[in-house]
Amino acid sequence: MPELPEVEVVRMGLTTHVVGRTIQDITWSNKKLRMPVPRAFLDNLIKGRIITRVDRRGKYLLFRMDNKASLVIHLGMSGKLSLFSKEQPLRKHDHLRFHLDNGVELRFNDARRFGSVQVLPPGADETNLLNIKGVEPLSRNFSKTYLAKMALHKTKPVKNFLMDGAVVLGIGNIYASETLFIAGINPNRESGCISATEWAKIIRAGRAVLKKAIKFGGTTISDFVNSSNNPGYFQNQLMVYGREGKPCPKCKRQIIRQVMAGRATYFCPHCQKV
Repeated sequence: MPELPEVEVVRMGLTTHVVGRTIQDITWSNKKLRMPVPRAFLDNLIKGRIITRVDRRGKYLLFRMDNKASLVIHLGMSGKLSLFSKEQPLRKHDHLRFHLDNGVELRFNDARRFGSVQVLPPGADETNLLNIKGVEPLSRNFSKTYLAKMALHKTKPVKNFLMDGAVVLGIGNIYASETLFIAGINPNRESGCISATEWAKIIRAGRAVLKKAIKFGGTTISDFVNSSNNPGYFQNQLMVYGREGKPCPKCKRQIIRQVMAGRATYFCPHCQKV
């Protein structure tokens, strides 16, 4: 699933090409996505409007329109949002096409159809409608005071805590493992027992990992491509994720894999002691 860096990479790539453009028409494959496609809202609030900017909140992309409405896209597990000339043939699983006024099409492709397309009317409370509760990890709100407060009396493992969207937005499985390795924190530690000093290490590590992942174009394990249909390269920089049995880059002992809450977790038991 695309995590914060991948969604940010898509946002950055699209911004220079779609801002200032008019969505002249919208074509839909009639295939169901995770949520019903809001055809009436698309026709009434998005079609014929100018894109003024592209924002990201967590893993959501928000295309702001000149009428103050917002087109909201979540990539789900396998979604791709890429630009094509109108002459280029359609690919399998191209479900939505936004026809821009310069002959370019913004195509939403989703093989597994876990993605979603929503429209927020002008003045809508997007925080509640999109169920956005956590803080952005690259914002000032992501602080040791905030994390300590949210983790108070919690027994949830710190890795699962960081992946909780009600706490932090956009940190998924890959980046949680990488963050905790750099911070030297065992993923099994109870979040309520993490000290203020350790939260500070986690924050520094998390921000560094996310920024580096964005710089390298995101992580492509299987499906992810950017808005130009190119893969990311951060998978070549991963220190522990997907490296079970390989030497730890710090101590050279073996990295281990453990399933936590149904997700594969990678860490070094020597460098990340309980």
